[in-house]
Amino acid sequence: MITSRQNPKLKLVRALSSRPKERREAGAFLAEGVRLIEEALAVDWPMRFVLYAEGLSMRGLDLLATLKAKGLDVEQVSTDLMQSLSDTETSQGILTVLNESQLSMPAAFDFVLILDSIREPGNLGALLRTACAADMQAILLSPDTTDVFAPKVVRAGMGAHFRLPIRSMSWKEIEKITESADLQTYLADMNGQSCWETDLRRSLALIIGGEAQGASVQARKLAGQQISIPMPGGAESLNAAVAGSILIYEVLRQRSIA
Repeated sequence: MITSRQNPKLKLVRALSSRPKERREAGAFLAEGVRLIEEALAVDWPMRFVLYAEGLSMRGLDLLATLKAKGLDVEQVSTDLMQSLSDTETSQGILTVLNESQLSMPAAFDFVLILDSIREPGNLGALLRTACAADMQAILLSPDTTDVFAPKVVRAGMGAHFRLPIRSMSWKEIEKITESADLQTYLADMNGQSCWETDLRRSLALIIGGEAQGASVQARKLAGQQISIPMPGGAESLNAAVAGSILIYEVLRQRSIA
């Protein structure tokens, strides 16, 4: 059992939990909790090691047995140390260090999400989760979007990282993809045409701008059209994750009745 705060594995976990630079240099990120580790295991995502503490649920104990049966590096830590490593108020008692890995991009595109300057980790993770549920083909992240492998993003994504191709790109690279795939590019904007009155059945890229400042100059230059969400209640705006989710499912709705 690990009981020292100076243990190299614990030092790595602490570094990965707080600094994007450390995650990039190590080529690794964290996933905490039973469900996330189950999701990673289901797709054979490469794990460096797993740490756990006493008090796991029955589901957690079953997961632990599976991890050990696969010959993975699994080690127990004291309860206090596990809580100190946790990114949540109450730890589920298990976490893993995973290798950063990129899923292959599809050969052709017809529905892509571009996230521009999304800074709030919970919003970014929620958008990834919705995109995964909607079976979108790829997520493209602008340079000013927060680190997609931050622990809060991974937790909010609920396994989307393991099922969706996600790429951080320059605007030039994003533009190249939209042009080569002949994607109509729509920007979510409160002054745009209503999404209910816009034909969203063709191959498209949907841009969701940041929470505070909205879409960047580069995003507006790339967009071929602006679309909005009707708000009869008179609200000024919607949360980025909520707005993105509504528009994603409006695309699915229109395509389902095409």
